[in-house]
Amino acid sequence: MPFEIRNAKLREASEIASLISSYSSKNLMLSRTAESVVEEIRNFIVAEYKGKIAGCCAVSFFTEDLAEIRSVAVDRQYKGKGIGSGLISKAEEILRDEGIKNAFVLTYVDDFFSRLGYIKVDKSKFPQKIWRDCLSCPKITQCDEIAMEKSL
Repeated sequence: MPFEIRNAKLREASEIASLISSYSSKNLMLSRTAESVVEEIRNFIVAEYKGKIAGCCAVSFFTEDLAEIRSVAVDRQYKGKGIGSGLISKAEEILRDEGIKNAFVLTYVDDFFSRLGYIKVDKSKFPQKIWRDCLSCPKITQCDEIAMEKSL
């Protein structure tokens, strides 16, 4: 299946938000409004297949050495086609180009990220994340996501 992985375009913000909503509605990731995607559009990467957004992810910088890969979502009809790993690979390439040494994720699919070289770590290793993003999460007191990290 030929798909193109590239930087997101502003006109795709609603489609990206809709894809993320298909997961956030099941409490599998934080929701993103189209407006919040617009604000962060330069940090989003998409996989396009036949003119449709088949997957997305975003990078979020915390320090000169640390960044998060977040909002990883693949349209269910395209799962198992290499889109997720392609998105992560592109995100890691962008982070390396910026000089980032470590990437982390918060996830429910640790087996996927393990196959890509991420290792489980304690969430407390990322206090920047907790103070910046987690305070607004409804699961703050009972977070069940798995923190994983990879040296780039």
